[in-house]
Amino acid sequence: MIMTGESVLTEIKNNVLVITINRPDKLNALNKTTIEELHETLVEAENQKDIRAVIITGSGNKAFVAGADIAEFANYSIEQGKQLSSTGHFKIFNFIENYSKPVIAAVNGFALGGGLELALACHIRVASDNAKMGLPEVSLGVIPGYGGTQRLAQIIGKGKAFEMIVTADMINAQDAYKWGLVNYVTTQEELLNKCFDITSKISSKSPTAIKTAIKVINAGYNNKQNGYEVEIEEFGKSFGTGDFKEGVSAFLDKRKANFQGN
Repeated sequence: MIMTGESVLTEIKNNVLVITINRPDKLNALNKTTIEELHETLVEAENQKDIRAVIITGSGNKAFVAGADIAEFANYSIEQGKQLSSTGHFKIFNFIENYSKPVIAAVNGFALGGGLELALACHIRVASDNAKMGLPEVSLGVIPGYGGTQRLAQIIGKGKAFEMIVTADMINAQDAYKWGLVNYVTTQEELLNKCFDITSKISSKSPTAIKTAIKVINAGYNNKQNGYEVEIEEFGKSFGTGDFKEGVSAFLDKRKANFQGN
């Protein structure tokens, strides 16, 4: 059983953990409690083999996550600001990027500041057609501090990332799709269904191979690693897994594979 907290709701459906950020009165803004509960939920789900993927969304139909809770850090010192960013990276943003199961952001409205950074940390993004995305931090005299300056440029390119960050402009879902920021755009009503379409494909594949693929893809964006070398190493290791033996056996026997994630 996955915990449900004060500001995070959880449900397991079709081998998928659906996490809903539940602060609708604050447009689901991230505060310390939300970050802590989100982290604990993901830690708890990590070793549950029956969970094959994660969907993160926001409650209501106005906002995914409309940023960080500004009132919480309005009077922070330099050191407190550094700690805020560092803790966020460790507990949520880097944690999700390197998570062993695919994480899909179901962007159901405003995804601003820390909210867009949360979506950027996810492996796949699906947006409803009313979604608006942006990094407005320079309007407050600060910069994105949860990975936005890095991941946005990786995903949409340096030029567009510069434009979004230095103008603080929001973009709509269609532009986000054109720029490669989101994988799909749907109606609000079809948003979760589209995410479940993706997770149903994921659930039938090898969890061990998927975990490894996430690790290797990320290695290509880590300047301390050589992605090709990591790929060679991890490709070789795949031959020693139970999932490889099952996958090849099922292929040769012309049957559907029954992967156990080992």
